[in-house]
Amino acid sequence: MKKILITSALHREPLAELFEKFEVFMPRDRDMKRGQVLEMIPDYEVLIPNFSFYTDKEIMDRGVKLEMISNYGVGYNNIDVEYATQKGITVTNIPKTTCEPTAELAFALLLATGRRIGYYDRKLREHRAIDWSVYGDAGLPVFGKTLGIIGMGRIGQALARRAVASGMSIIYHNRNRLSKDIEERYGAKYVAFDELLRTADYVSLNAPSTPETVKIIGENELSMMKPTAVFINTARGNMVDEKALAKALKEGKIWAAGLDVYENEPKISPELLVLDNVVLAPHAGTRTIEDRHRMAEEMVHNIVGFYEGKYEVSIVNK
Repeated sequence: MKKILITSALHREPLAELFEKFEVFMPRDRDMKRGQVLEMIPDYEVLIPNFSFYTDKEIMDRGVKLEMISNYGVGYNNIDVEYATQKGITVTNIPKTTCEPTAELAFALLLATGRRIGYYDRKLREHRAIDWSVYGDAGLPVFGKTLGIIGMGRIGQALARRAVASGMSIIYHNRNRLSKDIEERYGAKYVAFDELLRTADYVSLNAPSTPETVKIIGENELSMMKPTAVFINTARGNMVDEKALAKALKEGKIWAAGLDVYENEPKISPELLVLDNVVLAPHAGTRTIEDRHRMAEEMVHNIVGFYEGKYEVSIVNK
């Protein structure tokens, strides 16, 4: 019987099929430390890390029986995929169940930043002055504005659907231009990267993290945006220069930002924590119980499908 090592304390219900068909170890109430994983991994064929557990060469070298790394997340920058491929280890992710909740949070951040919901809430709770006059402490509208989406994949398109329903226009930049049918579905216009930054009222980063996309938003890119632009990031923190972003927000180079991911999670740049024009979330794109259960079920399907052919498997290193 194949042995599976899960690094996080997950709910058992959506993992039922794993426990029926495999020998599974899962911590009861807290995530495993790296040292524990290194000690146990030689006996396991499958490793299930979450999106914040880095699976590197040392772990794979110690995992002499490893056949599969089944990531509990859609992004897989927490895994040295190239080395896994060299070792003949299959790496999978879960792109289907993470799509809608991540797009949902991205749009929530867009609304919260544009309409200054976080700012208003803090001011009122802390009994700090709010300008109740007709034009005082005004936010920005969403209806009639242009959303620029960087990375128009599953999540980008799910975000576009929500934005179109709210009366926004869509421009996008992608590694490859989408088909005419998809563009027409959202009324989306393909533009160059620089043009998107210069013209969008709201800029949302939804591209995957790759060596090519590390810090694709830095001081130069932020300087291209409108002073009234709102920047949203629910992709990965290493794609943005946080210090440059904090500086741009503090100096009014852009109007606001909504962030769910950070360069050095769970640490957040102190400069961001003191700014009133930033809405922060703790990598919560899929953080509902129902969505986390759906993610676990998709992950289970990857493993059972890999060994039994019963389900479709999302392999990232084919």
